[in-house]
Amino acid sequence: MPRQLHFSAALDSPGHVRADHYTALARAAERATLDFVTLDDSFTAAPHRPDALAAFARLAPATGRIGLVPAVTTTHTEPFHTSISVNTLDWVSEGRAGWLVTVSGTEEEARAFGRRPVAPPPELWAEAADAVEVAARLWDSWEDDAEIRDIATGRFIDREKLHYTDFQGRYFSVRGPSITPRPPQGRPVVVVALAADDLPERTALATRYADVVLLDAPGPDAARAAADRLRLQAGEQLRILLRLGLALPDRAAADALTERIARTGGVDGFHLVPADPGRDLAAFADRVAPALRARGLLRARYTGRTLRDHLGLARPASRYAAGPDPVAATAPAATRSPAEVSR
Repeated sequence: MPRQLHFSAALDSPGHVRADHYTALARAAERATLDFVTLDDSFTAAPHRPDALAAFARLAPATGRIGLVPAVTTTHTEPFHTSISVNTLDWVSEGRAGWLVTVSGTEEEARAFGRRPVAPPPELWAEAADAVEVAARLWDSWEDDAEIRDIATGRFIDREKLHYTDFQGRYFSVRGPSITPRPPQGRPVVVVALAADDLPERTALATRYADVVLLDAPGPDAARAAADRLRLQAGEQLRILLRLGLALPDRAAADALTERIARTGGVDGFHLVPADPGRDLAAFADRVAPALRARGLLRARYTGRTLRDHLGLARPASRYAAGPDPVAATAPAATRSPAEVSR
């Protein structure tokens, strides 16, 4: 019995900023029952494109099942703000949010903020690891049942179930807790794009924090070897999707892609990168997806509700749920504030 694969797709469409364009793409991907879609982002003026988080917040009510994974940089941004924004996307999409972690490494982006010169890539990715750790702690800082909303007693929050994050790292110092309730998924899905021979710092972030790796590899053998190395470091719960160019101008191309997918082993699925998103995602949904389903390689329909359901990932428990230091028990009234961040 063949194992069902996981599929995702990039909606990147330089020059397009209209919401209806991305809505049509996401609906085509949802029609193909893909796990999730991604959208790239940066602080540069070109290529002309929308803010990825804002675009997916717009797509959330226009779609029903597909996961939404915007790229959000950890450079020039605060992990507190990122954690709240991705958390909010998880709420408005009812548990379908993820976070494609990226960094900003250009002089143009640094000048836009006027704060500091560009750090070398190893330092940017080390900072990104700290940012992901902070976000995870902030998502955990509210226990699942911290909200009371009891009109009769006038109690809105159970302070015993709010916790300090107490993160002190090289790049950030964050006290916490968050100002938003725990996300529906507990923690939105963390995604990292990675090449087979990538920087040690980027690989370390992926193997420690990622739920999904989008893997670039020069061939099937290199992909299998890289996937084996990643699983040895991260464990079997890591989902590894091989990046795959998608160009489907005709039926012959669709048939060739179906055969290539069926023959490739060693990975959990594929991240599709369309040459022409409008044409290629529709062709994948109409031609390739039915052929993959006939071989037992793709789900016939969504059976779960959240992105973690699609990926077969468990909902993580809050690390603070059984902790001894809830906010109400340890903090003087003057310090019972939302996350205090310094950088």
